Amino acid sequence: MAPAGKIDAHVHLSAWWPEVRRTGYRPDLDYTVDGLLAEMDRHGITHAVAIQIFQAPSLREALDEGRRWSEKSKGRLLPVATVDPTQGEDGVSAALERLEKEPRLVGLKIFPGYRPFYPHDARLGPLYEFAHRRGLPVLIHQGDTLDGLGLLKFARPLEVDEVAGRYRDVRFVLCHLGNPWIDEAAEVVYKNPNVFADTSGLLGSPRAPYFDRAFEQARERVESAVVASGRPDRFLCGSDWPLESLESAFTLVEGADLEPEHRALLLGGNAKTLFKLD
Repeated sequence: MAPAGKIDAHVHLSAWWPEVRRTGYRPDLDYTVDGLLAEMDRHGITHAVAIQIFQAPSLREALDEGRRWSEKSKGRLLPVATVDPTQGEDGVSAALERLEKEPRLVGLKIFPGYRPFYPHDARLGPLYEFAHRRGLPVLIHQGDTLDGLGLLKFARPLEVDEVAGRYRDVRFVLCHLGNPWIDEAAEVVYKNPNVFADTSGLLGSPRAPYFDRAFEQARERVESAVVASGRPDRFLCGSDWPLESLESAFTLVEGADLEPEHRALLLGGNAKTLFKLD
């Protein structure tokens, strides 16, 4: 087991991940539970929030997969389920009925941008009520999409402001720090006491052109978001593995020009509280 402290708030592990050899941060990535745990151990990461993806053939199969990963990792991989409101009210109701039987869930995830809906879509009302009743945070995809056919207009942080105000007892996470709308994400975090943001997916493969410059710019943008919002207790370190390496994601935050106690919050303290890992 890795030393206590660090938690990755955003990874994906799924048999249905699209073209992992092409999209992963390196083509020879060991995209298995063992491969992910080995990478976590190398970087002192105790737990990772494992987000199911909407490409799964069915919610049942996605939940079965998440349960297997959690069991094989002895609880180090924490499952987050996905609900798609474009399946209609009946589809959302059926999904929530199935999720009622999943006690291991630490959160829920929605994918605006990849799917054509806004976070304040009325069809999501039952999901937010479920999240409130179960005490589960709702992770919301924000910003750029891996799929070039995604529609960015659905995935701007500003669109979360309305639903965060409407459901004050639900905690929301702006995934990917809203990239490229990072300043906007920082404002939504500042304004809403129930909104968090993670730093996942800000970097691609180290083989990409100008990676070193992109790394420094990403670090500066994370620092700026924390400083501008004044809310170091509401940011989470995440990688978006397999798109980004754990090393890149955590080195980014470990070297940030923040107070040591605030860096510790980002690296694991905030996630421990949000996902109830006590």
